[in-house]
Amino acid sequence: MKVLVIGAGGREHALAWKLRQSPLVEAVYIAPGNPGTALVGRNVPIPAEDIEGLKEFAKREGVDFTVVGPELPLTLGIVDLFEAAGLKIFGPSKAASELEGSKVFSKDLMIRHGIPTAHHKKFDNADFARAYVETHAPPFVVKADGLAAGKGVVICMTRDEALKAIDLIMKDKAFGAAGRRIIIEEFLEGEEASFLAVTDGRTVVPLAPAQDHKAVFDKDLGPNTGGMGAYSPAPVITLAIEAEVMNTVMVPTVKAMEVEGRPYKGVLYAGLMIKDGHAKVLEFNCRLGDPETQPILARLESDLADALLKAVEGRLSEVRLKWSKKTAVCVVMTAKGYPGEYLKGSEIKGLDEAARLRDVVVFHAGTTIKDGKVVTSGGRVLGVTALGDGVKDARDKAYEAVNKIAWEGAHYRKDIGNKAFGR
Repeated sequence: MKVLVIGAGGREHALAWKLRQSPLVEAVYIAPGNPGTALVGRNVPIPAEDIEGLKEFAKREGVDFTVVGPELPLTLGIVDLFEAAGLKIFGPSKAASELEGSKVFSKDLMIRHGIPTAHHKKFDNADFARAYVETHAPPFVVKADGLAAGKGVVICMTRDEALKAIDLIMKDKAFGAAGRRIIIEEFLEGEEASFLAVTDGRTVVPLAPAQDHKAVFDKDLGPNTGGMGAYSPAPVITLAIEAEVMNTVMVPTVKAMEVEGRPYKGVLYAGLMIKDGHAKVLEFNCRLGDPETQPILARLESDLADALLKAVEGRLSEVRLKWSKKTAVCVVMTAKGYPGEYLKGSEIKGLDEAARLRDVVVFHAGTTIKDGKVVTSGGRVLGVTALGDGVKDARDKAYEAVNKIAWEGAHYRKDIGNKAFGR
């Protein structure tokens, strides 16, 4: 089977790496890919948003199955386009992808169907939003409605911070059209975790739980990013909480989308806030998380290609996923300045040394080739991932690898996985 993976980040490198291990897969194409994906398949220079170009490539090359990594092509309707051309593709339709593409739609859906989430108000007028903040007590969470690369959420502990966030999103247009509407919601206390599942629209199969680290600095300080690291399993998600989330969030959401005329197939990702043994939804994503995918797939012992193909064919009830008992930790290394304006073109040294370490995989994200050398090209550059006997062992292996890699201004958090200690 020829498989096409769409995207260019660490998540797509991990997908291509895992799919290539399947006995069902004879070739993997990655569009557009990166220097890391070139090690496990053939890169194709077609941007992820060029959905027509991707369709034509899939038809021309006889691609049997396509897996979409990032959210943008999903919201552009790549699944609808491929299916209309008779091509098998894993991911939700354009209508279903609005669950991630619009936070207003997502919140309204949760309220309509009784899915636990924070109280919120929505605004398409900055003055009305400011008036709301002036008459309510902080803290607030201000969110851009549309896609903002994981950075459209601002946690505001004071009223002044909330007013600045409103201006940033709606007046300064920091996230472009994504900020035409905003949500202001209550600040939920607790511990965040990521809960991902695969669904064919009827059956919902959970993936191993993971915990992301959003803030750019240690101890969850600084601005939010697309993710600075993750580990799996996440002890904060106990068996009892997993059962509750399946019964109150995941299955009801898939059923709600069916009721709303937007049948949902693909990955359903719930960002959760957990407190006192109960979970509320912070947001939904319609694809695998990044960097959660890296440690989750590092622990997956089942055939990923078989599972995703069965989901597309409506046979997910036949799938029983098997997971390694080991822990996986992914440490994201970023370019100088990220998540703001960042430095590009710095030569990355030590990749071969890190890759030679046992139980370590270095997933490329924001890298490219220049003059025959691997250099930085994005904000999040690498996802250094390791398997170990428990979180400490995995964490030690990951940081051993990180310490062998260097470039000008490289940054990474030094506390990935610490929340799991003592649990």
